[in-house]
Amino acid sequence: MEFAVAVASDTDSWKHVKRAEELGFHSSWFYDTQLLNPDVFICMALAAANTSSIRLGTGVLIPSNRIEPVTANAFATLNKLAPGRIDFGVGTGFTGRRTMGLKPIPLAKMKRYIERVQSMLLGETVEWDFEGQERKIRFLNPDLELINIEDRVNLHISAMGPKARRLTAEMNAGWLNFGHAHSALVRELEDMRHAWGLSGGDESGLHSTVFTLGAVMNGTESENREKLMAQAAPWSAVMFHNMMDGIMPVPLNLPDPIQSVLDQYKVLLESYEPEDAKYLTVHRGHLMFLREEEKKLITPELAQATSMSGSPDELVDRIRGLGDAGYNQIAIQLVQGQESALEEWADVFARV
Repeated sequence: MEFAVAVASDTDSWKHVKRAEELGFHSSWFYDTQLLNPDVFICMALAAANTSSIRLGTGVLIPSNRIEPVTANAFATLNKLAPGRIDFGVGTGFTGRRTMGLKPIPLAKMKRYIERVQSMLLGETVEWDFEGQERKIRFLNPDLELINIEDRVNLHISAMGPKARRLTAEMNAGWLNFGHAHSALVRELEDMRHAWGLSGGDESGLHSTVFTLGAVMNGTESENREKLMAQAAPWSAVMFHNMMDGIMPVPLNLPDPIQSVLDQYKVLLESYEPEDAKYLTVHRGHLMFLREEEKKLITPELAQATSMSGSPDELVDRIRGLGDAGYNQIAIQLVQGQESALEEWADVFARV
């Protein structure tokens, strides 16, 4: 099984990615959240210039936020800095669009976008509709070797639903999944395998990555509770952010503890301003920290129950279980300011 790290893009992220490389991690993924973090490609470029073997990927890029030639150019530039180590992770948009009050983009639009970016990275001329006109575009002087379109940039698609998984299979892409609960993750992998089979693909060609977040509970009770609140609770909060911003429907029949906290979140929501843009507060600190009012709602117990948290022995068993189920890679998402947890996760991975 491959081990990866996911980071909230920062101009210092390269330091943590470099350490991950030294610890033997296979890959690193960078958030593309333009209203929460520095630019993903600038942060990846710093990592590319300061590492030599670890893979570097967008985790995940949102198509609507950059036109295709700009994205292709960014990947080709990174590929010049880190030849053959670049991954194109892409999705329809969660944080990167929800922070602007926008829904995910349609799958058909994402597919066209991916195809154009990939074609440009192959040096092909692309039919491109922009500003109401059809145009042909391509890289004009790749022969100067200012960029690299010779080494392959691998495609990975974040696919949370059945239609997106079918698209992933059709495009012969790696699959990115997000979660922590073993039964749900295994069920989703089986669905992805089914989609892969329907597309006529050999199952051995499917590369699956699960992104998760949590805490290695290896200290005293007090230390573990503090760690859960700092390293795991931001993941728990995202579940409520998702249900509160009004963009997507709230799931039915939530467990009583989750419903109780959601009801308290709804009370807070009433106080958020401006009235027509509550999402500006809902997503502040998304996957990075708990806002002060959230600290009163999310307990260490809830954080542990809704994240990849446990003792080292428990985590070894859980990760082995995901590997046995067929996941190829697990990516641990580091919380801003808690990057020292990388060492603890490396110890866990060494035992898997």
